[in-house]
Order: sequence, then C-alpha cells, then structure tokens
Amino acid sequence: MVGTRRGRECPTHTAAATARSPVGDRGPSPRVSAYDRGVDTSLRQTLHRRGLRMTPQRQLVVDAVRALGHATPEQICTRVQETAPAVNITTIYRTLELLERIGLVRHTHLGHGAPTYSEQEHQHVHLVCHHCGSVAEAPTDLMDQLAARLRDESGFTLDATHVALSGRCADCAEDADADPTDSTEQETDR
Repeated sequence: MVGTRRGRECPTHTAAATARSPVGDRGPSPRVSAYDRGVDTSLRQTLHRRGLRMTPQRQLVVDAVRALGHATPEQICTRVQETAPAVNITTIYRTLELLERIGLVRHTHLGHGAPTYSEQEHQHVHLVCHHCGSVAEAPTDLMDQLAARLRDESGFTLDATHVALSGRCADCAEDADADPTDSTEQETDR
C-alpha cells in the first residue's frame, strides 16, 4: 500500500509526496528526463547551495574536464560539441568561469596561450617542456621548502597547485645531448 510502512502511515512517503517526488517506489517518474537521471548529484547540490541551477551544458563541461584531465577551453568545447553541437565557445568560457568561481575546476597557465582547466582535486605541479610542449606532473610537496621560505621571508602563501615550471623534459634533454647541432641551446656571437 502506497504511503504506509509495515501497516503504519509514513508522513514522508504519502501518495502526495510520491507524486511530488522525482523518484517513487517504482523508479523514476515520467517527469524526470534521462538527462536528470544522469546528472552528477554533487554538482547539482553545489550549484543549488549557491542559488544556481543545473543545466545540461554545465554537466557536459564538467564531464569534458573530467575526461580530458588538462584541457583548454577550445578542447573542452570540441568534446562538448560531440554531444551537443549547438554549444559554443562563449558558453564554455562562461561555464568554466562559473565552475572555477564555485570551486569545482581550476585553471593553470602552462605557457603562452590559453589556460588549461582540470578538476579542483587534480592538484600537482606542472612540468612543461619548452622544447616539445609535453606536460608532466610532479607532487606539490616538492614545493614545500620554497613555499615555507616565501611565507617566512615575505608573508606570501604559495598555491603550488597552480605552478607550472618550464624546462626541458628528459627525452628532449637526451636528444640535445646527443645532437651537438641543436641550436636551441647555443648562443650566437652576433
């Protein structure tokens, strides 16, 4: 019998409550779309707490960031457009800005060009090869001594999760050592 539990009336599960509820005893009600059933509930709750609503575009952007790991807005847009071709780059930028403001994603500048976005929990130092463009990751605790020194000497608090260090990856350094004609490291006398 609907609205009862072991023969007693359950005030939180009456027929009226079941009609208002998106999920009743018999599964999702017809009023709940397939989109709503697939939505990240933690994202929905975070948005709701901030007075914002969940949209398909927001969910698609979060899904793309998660799937891509590190991605530029253009890469995220390409991924989103695989599912929703009408979503444009302006929507992507606005959504990323919102998601960063509420603490769900973060951006890092890995050199010249557009920033890359990742999930907030995706925290590490980025090692960017200025020769081949590869990006490797290192644990943030490598920056602990520098962070302590900056704090002690200048009162500055370092956010090592946004740090990108530029240099040469092992492969490019090895190639440069093996090829003496590599001119990227040589200076000219002009």
